[in-house]
Amino acid sequence: MRNGAFGPCVSQLGIRTAQTAAAAAPQETEKRLKKFEVYRWDPERPEQKPRLQTYEVDLNECGPMVLDALIKIKNEMDPTLTFRRSCREGICGSCAMNIGGTNTLACIAKINTDTNKSTKIYPLPHMYVIKDLVPDMNNFYEQYRSIQPWLQKKDESNLGEKQNLQSIKDRAKLDGLYECILCACCSTSCPSYWWNGDRYLGPATLMQARWIIDSRDEATGERLDRLRDPFSVYRCHTIMNCTRTCPKSLNPGRAIGELKKLLSGWAKKDAPEIKGQGVGDTAP
Repeated sequence: MRNGAFGPCVSQLGIRTAQTAAAAAPQETEKRLKKFEVYRWDPERPEQKPRLQTYEVDLNECGPMVLDALIKIKNEMDPTLTFRRSCREGICGSCAMNIGGTNTLACIAKINTDTNKSTKIYPLPHMYVIKDLVPDMNNFYEQYRSIQPWLQKKDESNLGEKQNLQSIKDRAKLDGLYECILCACCSTSCPSYWWNGDRYLGPATLMQARWIIDSRDEATGERLDRLRDPFSVYRCHTIMNCTRTCPKSLNPGRAIGELKKLLSGWAKKDAPEIKGQGVGDTAP
């Protein structure tokens, strides 16, 4: 009789165990296959013309950003796919490319989850291509070097020994300029840069000319003189593609406008609120 009393309990326990096992078993989810059409060109295979190659990625097994998809394609499907990347945080600017018709950073560009539409990925436009999604940045960096992007003082005898003082108000004038990461998204979206890339410095480089308004810099006149020609700055026609595409939400168009005002004499650089240098570094 005692065994009979335990019979229903054992039966219910068996049912619950079976239900728990069924719930714990992995359930197959429907694949969400997304097509990515990626620009491909290999200089070592000149017989092949540039083309778009299609890859299908299951979004259930991929991170949310376009860079995640590219890394998955390279690791699991096609190791020959070539692109730049580094920080994955929108800081280094390495993964700049044209995604869905817009210049942006692959690491902060979310994948369009509509699986009925493919995403097209190209290298930055109007630049020589080294391979696949890797553009040649040499001209871009040479232009950056030409503006001498470092602090210049008339007396550099004790350079690096003491702090260069700057007021909070003067420091605030650099906001919206120093955040530029030189990804070249803005410059390669600018038609003026497409047409005159050899002489027009472009939005990114001119953003870095922020040293002209830096209260600590003492080479303002020389910096402006280097820009006094018909192309370096004045090829900007305020199309504003640069501002629309900037992945850091900066405004290069406005910065260039302020630079034109300084060049034309409509504006003058304000005198620094604080001059001189602070105490030296006494740390061991």
